[in-house]
Amino acid sequence: MTTDSIVEKKTIIERFKAFQDKHNKQTDLHPKINLAIMLVFPLFIMSMAEINQFKGFIPYLEFFASRPSVILFDLFLTSILFIFLLALFRSGWISIAVQSFVYMALSITELFKYGTNGNHLILSDMKLFRSVKSLKSFAYIKITPRLVIYCLIVIAFIALSFYFNPKFKIRPIRRVITACACVIPCAGLILIPAFYSSVYKVFGVDTTKATNTFKLNEKFQSNSFLAFIVQTASESYANRLTEPENYDDQHITEIVEEEHKENNDFNGGTKPNVIVVMSESYADFRVFEELNIDDKYYEGFDKARQEGYAGTTITPTYASWTVRSEFELLFGLPVRGINTPNMPQRELASREQPALAQYYKNWGYSTAYVHPFQSSFYSRSRIYGRFGFDTMIFHNDQTGESDFTVPVEHFGTYVDDKTVYNQLVDLIKTTDDPIYIHTTTMQNHQPYDQGDGDEITNYLTWVQHTNEGLTEFLENIKKIDEPTLILFVGDHFPSLRGETSVYNQLGLNGSNCSELYEQHYFLWSNYDADYSSVPEENVSFFYMPYVLMNIIDAPRDAFIDTMMEYMKEIPVYSEEYASEVPRNEQLDMLTYDRVIGDVYSPCPIPEELLVPTEEE
Repeated sequence: MTTDSIVEKKTIIERFKAFQDKHNKQTDLHPKINLAIMLVFPLFIMSMAEINQFKGFIPYLEFFASRPSVILFDLFLTSILFIFLLALFRSGWISIAVQSFVYMALSITELFKYGTNGNHLILSDMKLFRSVKSLKSFAYIKITPRLVIYCLIVIAFIALSFYFNPKFKIRPIRRVITACACVIPCAGLILIPAFYSSVYKVFGVDTTKATNTFKLNEKFQSNSFLAFIVQTASESYANRLTEPENYDDQHITEIVEEEHKENNDFNGGTKPNVIVVMSESYADFRVFEELNIDDKYYEGFDKARQEGYAGTTITPTYASWTVRSEFELLFGLPVRGINTPNMPQRELASREQPALAQYYKNWGYSTAYVHPFQSSFYSRSRIYGRFGFDTMIFHNDQTGESDFTVPVEHFGTYVDDKTVYNQLVDLIKTTDDPIYIHTTTMQNHQPYDQGDGDEITNYLTWVQHTNEGLTEFLENIKKIDEPTLILFVGDHFPSLRGETSVYNQLGLNGSNCSELYEQHYFLWSNYDADYSSVPEENVSFFYMPYVLMNIIDAPRDAFIDTMMEYMKEIPVYSEEYASEVPRNEQLDMLTYDRVIGDVYSPCPIPEELLVPTEEE
């Protein structure tokens, strides 16, 4: 190091020390201003986070006037968190900067999330933070002048606090005691029902159980942003998945009857290909007659329903969380059995999983999973790799990596459904064994701001394109000299923008939204399939795999037999759709056993592969 560089370094250090001395003097020069800054800050940042949601000061004041106790709860919680940060950092401006960043980041995320899909932010959504690059392609992110002004106001307050440099002047031992005193009530609001129930009651926080997305959104209107975030966190923790009481081999054996009809016939020995097409955001909006939707958008779908079997199944989700629907179709189990998590694949034990692909594999089928999107999204490639698929096909537009063996075309933002259909045909033609395929498409995923019309018009144009490809796909299947059975169903109604969506125009709410969980489907085959066993009544998504098994006359073990009995006894088991249907302890325990527990129920996987492994 040269002499000049040493001198320069000393100069920088001396200047920094001089700045620090001058900055520290501000603390003592303006004690009243500093005290005012720290007293005002909790009210300021709480209000800014809420005003951002209301998109204006007047609506915030109106909420304040109508729900003052909730605002007091927000202020109480914000103050406790601020005192904790002061005890932790001692520096007032650092504490202000940290809490301001967290509050505004959450508030802005909530604003964009609701504006994107009409669903409000809950803390468990933050698990998707690792997939933020993927989420950017979904979201409507609009930086408005209002939002910029709010952020500048917050930055100005941070700058003010930096200039005057308020500090929390107490001894270290008292800082520790203060921090602990703040942690206790915050932890109690999440972990201790007796405590948070009393607190919520005192402050009038809405604790109504939200059994569907609309009821959850209504709770947001009642609690607004901060109280909603905290109350739903309490609810999520209380609803966390735990091992059922009396869970053991004996109880599972009692649930799963060992006596069952042995069947190895496959309709006289013929094993049809089985194709499950779960079409992203595909839904039949004609159920809402007041929208006057033209039948032209659904011509291909209607034709397939006329040629095959048309029915209605109950999806476990609305507008988002495709993996809920995917879980039910892949496992033949209800997400309600594991407390309806947003991301059920995150709950699974890290071992080989008894997904239904394992059965087909055991019956001599080749198995494949096709999804024209990133393999890392929802950790699909890692987690679904344990489900018994011989082949997994993904496509990543960001990196250019693709497992597709057919030319990849796009329609809108994502891979064209026609490309997926072509891939399915290619898999059937190039596989010697009969094949079981599950595909989750991507074409019709939001955003729906691409096109010449409004959201719903653009969406319907894309659905029409899907149906045109569907007609070509089924014509190609007719030409293949292999018996093939197809289930086509949408995973959920599409995510439409919050305040301006057609759902709001229809006046849907937590009591009249059942049609948004009813998905029209069709079963179609290029051979004379027998649909006589298909239930005429609506059944939950997770029963559809057993409907397919009945049609192809597949072998049954005691587990499959038990689930087919449940299909008769409890045709719909979805809290989002039918909250009046009580929890079924046996069905819940069986679901836990299959995907998290020790798999005491019969399954096609050798016991040595059911041992949990280390997560990668």
